Amino acid sequence: MLDERKRKILKEIVDEYIETAEPVSSAVIVDKYESNISSATVRNDMAELEKAGYLEKTHTSSGRVPSAKGYRLYVDELLKYDNISLEEIRYIQEKLEIKANGIEELTKVATTTLSDITHYTTVSIGPKTTGQIIEEIKFVTLGTRMIMGIIVTDAGMVKETIIKFDEDIEVEQVETLNRLFNSKLQGEPLEKIDTPLEEYIFRELKYSINIIRTIVEQMKKLIEEEEERIYLEGTNKNLELPEFKSLDLVKNFVNILDTKEVMLDILNTGFAEDIQIYIGDENDNEDLKDFSIVSFKHSVGDKDLGTIGIIGPKRMNYSKVISVMKYISKKLNENFDDDKNK
Repeated sequence: MLDERKRKILKEIVDEYIETAEPVSSAVIVDKYESNISSATVRNDMAELEKAGYLEKTHTSSGRVPSAKGYRLYVDELLKYDNISLEEIRYIQEKLEIKANGIEELTKVATTTLSDITHYTTVSIGPKTTGQIIEEIKFVTLGTRMIMGIIVTDAGMVKETIIKFDEDIEVEQVETLNRLFNSKLQGEPLEKIDTPLEEYIFRELKYSINIIRTIVEQMKKLIEEEEERIYLEGTNKNLELPEFKSLDLVKNFVNILDTKEVMLDILNTGFAEDIQIYIGDENDNEDLKDFSIVSFKHSVGDKDLGTIGIIGPKRMNYSKVISVMKYISKKLNENFDDDKNK
């Protein structure tokens, strides 16, 4: 158990290292933070923090840098998450007040906004389709052999797809399809859209089963693609940080971003409404040992509305990242409630 002075010194070392990316010496702590404590006292406390595993000594400097254990204590016990300016609050409000076409578009806007403010790479996925309830299905004629299918769910997801046919389809047929699909699927979960659906829909139609089969297959494909859709913002922002002078680290980072399975694992960990923080080796994937992941699941009640996360170096400005995440999460909830109450 660390005494109050050592906890304070650890916080100051982490703050300084986050700001400068340079190993921190006792002289810096005394000059900048602790003018009433001797350099010898700070050196002794730093040595004890190192012995306890909270600090590490680099080969190129007499200063120390935080270890993953040090970052974990810093995040869990030493931070106050109010590191957000009035200007940043106004920026978030302005960005999230757009008229988004569904919750997934709002999630993309939030992803960009988070990256803009924190200057880290941000990644997100939209809401899981499982369990979402169909509010409406609509078909719109685009030509003699082409229609647009639109699915709207109770979670605010709006998905559109173009469906092409090998035979002509009349306006009257499209109107019939609208009535039929809604009578069969309105109020049902999205999983109900599947190819067996054509069997009992076809019994009530005089039209070609190829039309029904094409529609169902295309809509099912649209839903499956949505489950794995990943939005990425600010990829180059991490590459500007001092840690990324290492070519090996850059290659590893780019490989992570290019691997869909890794990105989905990053975002599918954790619980609704909790901000999750994984530092270095706390990540299950060995490729992530040099990085920290901070993410939150956006949800209202039992509805999953998507997940947004940041991937960056362990020397991340956790206070800024978490403060901004908390505020964005709050605004997303407000926007969703406003949309549902209209």
